[in-house]
Amino acid sequence: MSCDAIALSAMLWFAAASPQAAPPVAAPAVATAPTSALAQEPLFADIVGRAGALKGQVEAWKGKSVLDGFDGFKVKLGELAELDMKGHRLLAERGTDGDLKCILRGIAEDLPVRLKDVETAGDQAARDNALREMVYLLRDNVEVITTPPSVTSGTQGL
Repeated sequence: MSCDAIALSAMLWFAAASPQAAPPVAAPAVATAPTSALAQEPLFADIVGRAGALKGQVEAWKGKSVLDGFDGFKVKLGELAELDMKGHRLLAERGTDGDLKCILRGIAEDLPVRLKDVETAGDQAARDNALREMVYLLRDNVEVITTPPSVTSGTQGL
């Protein structure tokens, strides 16, 4: 299965698992002790930390007409996308974990799309929806790295 198909499937699965109409709740802090071996590697721990911090910033913007620090956020989001792509390439070089490798590539490609959705939102409702989608993507960025591999994920040995 190609990376595009795997990434799309993963994004759809994560979106289906996301609460659609639930009121926002305070996000739990990013785990200080990652739960997967991969998450303990410096590159992947950096991705988890950055995605968690950006997620908190996006959550703080919901319902606000002015997005304080948005220019800095755009830079940090671009850096995160680059790190996700670096993680994709690293896993490809290792010849390990086809699913995670593809999911990281999909996230790297989707972050700029979600950013553009926030920038081009025509009204507050559209902006809040775009921010909600960005939160889901950033949350997924953390969870795909910190969730321990399962028997069916093909990631044993990482």
